Amino acid sequence: QVQLVESGGGLVQPGGSLRLSCAASGSIFSMYVMGWYRQAPGKQRELVAVVSTGGITNYADSVKGRFTISRDAARNTVYLQMNSLKPEDTAVYYCNLFSSRRDYWGQGTQVTVSS
Repeated sequence: QVQLVESGGGLVQPGGSLRLSCAASGSIFSMYVMGWYRQAPGKQRELVAVVSTGGITNYADSVKGRFTISRDAARNTVYLQMNSLKPEDTAVYYCNLFSSRRDYWGQGTQVTVSS
């Protein structure tokens, strides 16, 4: 089993920044994709940014140039640096790890962008 522990959500004003962290533990294979999805009220869960063990990243168009995903391989931890936040970024952000054809999810952390 894999456990994902998220941290770093909160309330921020438009234009502000937040950094999310997600640490994975348990039976982690050497190759995986890890990253962040988000779900706003009344909307489907959507990809925000992911990174593979090979260092390949993928971002949603809506966050390109504002968000940066990074990975600490030794700690099996990914970070999402979110800059220039907008009200439409408000959502519950979920950490995800995909490996060996299985999805693992964190409990979610709320990000609210509001003045």
